[in-house]
Amino acid sequence: MQRHRHHAARTLGLAFLLSAACRPMTGDGRRATAPLRDAGGQALGTLTLRDEPGRPLVIEGELSGLPAGTHGIHFHAVGQCDAAGAFASAGAHFNPATRKHGLESSEGPHAGDLPNLVVGADGRANLRTTSSRVTLGGEPASLLDADGTAVVVHAAPDDQRTDPSGNSGARIACGVIASP
Repeated sequence: MQRHRHHAARTLGLAFLLSAACRPMTGDGRRATAPLRDAGGQALGTLTLRDEPGRPLVIEGELSGLPAGTHGIHFHAVGQCDAAGAFASAGAHFNPATRKHGLESSEGPHAGDLPNLVVGADGRANLRTTSSRVTLGGEPASLLDADGTAVVVHAAPDDQRTDPSGNSGARIACGVIASP
C-alpha cells in the first residue's frame, strides 16, 4: 500500500510538472492578434502574437486563401491596412533601430523582418516563428506603439538581403496588430 501511494504521488507530481512546462505563457504574458485580409477584403486567418519578459515574441497562426508559393512577411511600421492603396498605408518595415533589411544582412535585420511564409498548393500556410527584436510591451521595439503596426504578406519571396524590402514584391495581404 505504501509503495502504491508513493508511485501515485510521483505520478501526480510528474503530471503537475509537465502541465506547468507545457503552458504557453505565465500570468506576465502579453498577447495581440492580427486578422489578415487580402485586397478584396477576404479574411485569410488571424495571427496570434505572444510574449513574456525575457522570451522572444511568438507569432503563430493558420492562413488560407493565399497564392501557393513562398512569400515575404514582415511587420510594418503603421497600423493601417487600406486595401484601396495596395496596403501602402502600412508604411515601411518596422525598423526602430534603423538597421538594413534582411535576416542574412550583416547590417540588419529590421525589427520587422521575418522568415518567408510558405503556402501550399491548397492556399494554406501554418506560421510559427519567433522574434527577439520586437515586443508587445512599452519598449521602443513594441509593436503596440502610438501609431500601431501591421503584418503584411508580399507576393514574392524575401531574399533576406536586399534593402529595403528583400525584393518581396507587391503587398497582397495585411492585418493590423491589436491587443485583445
